[in-house]
Amino acid sequence: MATPQTQRSVSEVLQDIVGNLQQIIRDEFRLARVEIKEKVERAKQPAAILASGAVIGLYSIGFLLLALVYALSIVMRPWLAALLVGGGLAIAAAILVASGRNALKQVDPVPKKTVQTVKENVQWAKEQIK
Repeated sequence: MATPQTQRSVSEVLQDIVGNLQQIIRDEFRLARVEIKEKVERAKQPAAILASGAVIGLYSIGFLLLALVYALSIVMRPWLAALLVGGGLAIAAAILVASGRNALKQVDPVPKKTVQTVKENVQWAKEQIK
């Protein structure tokens, strides 16, 4: 025979389930926020490398083209000197940009822990309702 302390009404059980689900959802958002923050931290360095490569490439094109074109124009036509220098700098900038892009591709933006715990929580909620 059940005592009044151990027997609970359906509405009390449902209130407990709703309360638990609310807490789980809050916890999932906290976990997602922490996980995404970790992913952003890991992406900072590759993004900085990519940006540095682009900026260096732009400044290099401006200053080195000018200096090298003047130097090469002594022994060849100025347009040919500009073409050679510009092509070499474009190759260097492309290498830096590709390196940064490849490093960014290795960062997985999906919060895997959060996805897994959400699946577990959905399963738990289904079992509680049964």
